[in-house]
Amino acid sequence: MFFPSCPSRPSCPSRLSCLFFLFLAACGGRSQATLATQTPPDWFSDRAEQSGLAFTHVNGMSGKFYYAEIIGSGVALFDADNDGDLDVFLVQYRGQGRLFRNDLHDGKLSFTDVTEKSGIVTRDGAMGVAAGDYNNDGCIDLYFTYLGTNQLYRNNCDGTFTDVSKQSRTDETGWAVSAAWVDYDRDGWLDLFVGNYLRWSEAASTPCHAASGRPDYCSPNVYQPLPSRLYHNNRDGTFTDVTAASGMATEFGPALGVSTADFNNDGWADIYVANDGQPNQLWINRRNGTFTNTGLQSGAALSASGKAKGSMGVDAGDFDDDGDEDLFMTELTGEGSNFFVNDGTGAFEERGVPSGLARMTSAGTGFGAAWFDFDNDGRLDLLTVNGAVQAIEALARVRDPFPLRQRMQLIRNSGGGRFENVTDEAGAVFRLSDVGRGAAFGDIDNDGDIDVVVNDNNGKARLLINSVGTRNHWIGLKVGKLGARIQVTRDDGVSIWRRARSDGSYASANDPRVLAGLGTSTRPPRVRVLWPDGATETWDSVPLDTYTTLREGSSR
Repeated sequence: MFFPSCPSRPSCPSRLSCLFFLFLAACGGRSQATLATQTPPDWFSDRAEQSGLAFTHVNGMSGKFYYAEIIGSGVALFDADNDGDLDVFLVQYRGQGRLFRNDLHDGKLSFTDVTEKSGIVTRDGAMGVAAGDYNNDGCIDLYFTYLGTNQLYRNNCDGTFTDVSKQSRTDETGWAVSAAWVDYDRDGWLDLFVGNYLRWSEAASTPCHAASGRPDYCSPNVYQPLPSRLYHNNRDGTFTDVTAASGMATEFGPALGVSTADFNNDGWADIYVANDGQPNQLWINRRNGTFTNTGLQSGAALSASGKAKGSMGVDAGDFDDDGDEDLFMTELTGEGSNFFVNDGTGAFEERGVPSGLARMTSAGTGFGAAWFDFDNDGRLDLLTVNGAVQAIEALARVRDPFPLRQRMQLIRNSGGGRFENVTDEAGAVFRLSDVGRGAAFGDIDNDGDIDVVVNDNNGKARLLINSVGTRNHWIGLKVGKLGARIQVTRDDGVSIWRRARSDGSYASANDPRVLAGLGTSTRPPRVRVLWPDGATETWDSVPLDTYTTLREGSSR
């Protein structure tokens, strides 16, 4: 929020909750007694119910502990109708997923369920969603992953969608969770990577038990992994499966998370795959239509101790603003998250322990997660949504019907490679326990800070509205090209790096716009865009505290 009555905006202290009181004291006119009784707003508050985002995920719990019950589902934030705000699609495992139109007006959020009008019909077994404009008509299309046959819905640019799964030749059958749109050959058309998980069916389900002897969900190593798929965009509405031709058919694992970025800074998009309980993969683009898995030699496949962890969610971002993409991924309870720091060449060092991230995340089993600057101080922070995959004994003993519930975590980037767990300061919603799965990140109310939609397994969706980010200045950029890298240089000469993306997190699609927090900087920054096709452009004095559209070839 902004404080127009105050002559200047105070800088952000190490504890944002103090800022409210500092502001009141600086502006004057209130007694100390009044100050003592004022309470700053929660950093994040759940507005799902009051805004009309009414959705409850159904996992089809049968009592037979079918493994697929606990894996889904995801959520997409995307502008379905090109009206300038983010709409929401929540994926449903049992039943029909729902599309909610954002009817934002004068800063007030209101959602309307437009699923039937949209023409989108999803089936049982839906897991995740990827969002991108695959046919370059300016409208965002949706790809749904399944335990079953995947679906591609083309956006007709009139509020409706058409199922083109079969004619596009992307209607693969198997078990896919996360997918990503990526222009791997730099031809200006989005290609599609589909991360496949396990060879599993209800008929072939294996009974498993907890240490206590109670029936429980199995671990993934009970089942065989499925190979992932890479589809090349033929620019005519169809795709060609190039998995074998690209070299990706030779190695695969049980994929759960996918993030695409230029990890070795050669100007070409690479693909990182988080595998559940097996070594992760870093597919480096060889710039000729083929890829090489450098996961092991790059240091980004295993933990610092050489262990393959239960990787689920993953995201790439330049947390230290040194011009390269670093990796964070969520893991099982007791393992602690992996944190791979890039040296700029695509070689990584795992720093989960020295950064503090491994310790502070070890209490949860993480799924949806992302690098995002929640307080707009210019440094990328982290949020993870958590929920166990096997019964938590303390909850099972008190007969919790779904004993997998855990709290979300909000983690602040303190600078210098260190992080701070600020979950307890983030608001009442962070004191709740849910079975978190998909999470999508974006500026839902267009006020200049990042909000979050969470799809909880067998629970109600949560809409986490950010109330703290706009206490600092920011710029928002619409670049229209997934994979574009953006360097924002403030008036003090400090640069921060961001990337236009919709992938990352877990089974979900994020806001493709770029939002960069500027801290206390008060002058319009210089923006340099590295386009996916290799071109570079610079814009001087991009305006503060608003969204600006940057089109390739339009700089002066």
